[in-house]
Amino acid sequence: MSSSDGARPQSPLARIESNSRLDPIASTVQRAIGSALAALGPLGRPIGRFLAGTFQSHPLHVDLTDIPSGAWTAAVVMDAVAMATDSHSVDAGADAAVAIGIVGASAAAVAGLNDWHVFKQEERPRRVGLVHAGLNVAGLALFGASFVARKRGNRAAGRLLGLSGYAVAGLAAYLGGTLVYRERVGVDHAPLPEDLPEKWTAVLPEAELPEGKIVRREAGGSPIVLVKRSGRIHALADQCAHYGGPLSEGTLEDGGIRCPWHGTLFCLKDGAVIEGPSAFRQPVLETRVRKNQIEVRRTGIA
Repeated sequence: MSSSDGARPQSPLARIESNSRLDPIASTVQRAIGSALAALGPLGRPIGRFLAGTFQSHPLHVDLTDIPSGAWTAAVVMDAVAMATDSHSVDAGADAAVAIGIVGASAAAVAGLNDWHVFKQEERPRRVGLVHAGLNVAGLALFGASFVARKRGNRAAGRLLGLSGYAVAGLAAYLGGTLVYRERVGVDHAPLPEDLPEKWTAVLPEAELPEGKIVRREAGGSPIVLVKRSGRIHALADQCAHYGGPLSEGTLEDGGIRCPWHGTLFCLKDGAVIEGPSAFRQPVLETRVRKNQIEVRRTGIA
């Protein structure tokens, strides 16, 4: 229906979110990223965890984006000051800031693509993420061209290219904010500690938990999964920390439980990430057996 028929025109963001023509491009790029990680062999798993930010319990991409944002903002400001004062030293500072931003943006792009490539069925974050990445690559290319022009002595072109790159990077940053604050990409989706029972809570007769099977129950209103492995009972929050997937529909392997949505493998013992893409540990609960009933409570209770 056209706007003349009374329908409100779609916003640019809504057009991106509903554009199915982006899907084949996204699939191609995602397969290429997956193949590149697979080609790393045994190194793929630790590199993937590092790029996800597992070592610091939040996405690495967020930290790295501060580098080009700050550096390129400084470059644009110094370009303006240099134009007003004809200062060669300020020009040199602007050039250095452009170079620092290029390095930081390149690293941020690698980490961001690692985070995004697992989203297959989630249409909105997949499409928005693809355009976000494309704009970032365009901004990076413009700043790269700006740096080359500056080094060749064409400072006017270098400044114009840098300003154009800054505008494009700003659009990319807006879409990045959409991914975080609207789609909740890169946010911990696991329940908060206070959502899990503080007191010992009976959830299942011990005889009803078979060895090597995943059983879903509720504890204090929060869904959890129970697993008996080699006679030991483990309990974890059911809602995956990465994007909220149901671990109860996952699989057991390598001493962990793998989320069915994006493949994060969490350690049964402590919820640590064995294999990404999650940057967050999965909450675990203490377990005990009393009067043939399995009881759980959140960890950290004295």
